[in-house]
Amino acid sequence: MNRLALVLVIIGALNWLLVGLFKFDLVASIFGGPTAILSRVVYTLVGLAGIYTISLLFTDFRRDREV
Repeated sequence: MNRLALVLVIIGALNWLLVGLFKFDLVASIFGGPTAILSRVVYTLVGLAGIYTISLLFTDFRRDREV
């Protein structure tokens, strides 16, 4: 679940990078515009992944590697 959330957050970050630098929304261009249902689904999933990854800020990764 962590990896999936991170992948979605990275997709969102790259999309915002393109919007910021070039005014180009890749998600909207792929899925038919910013108000298309598929674009809204992707935006929602990226947003939920961002909320989920907040929990990773409080995860002690060193503990996971000590087995």
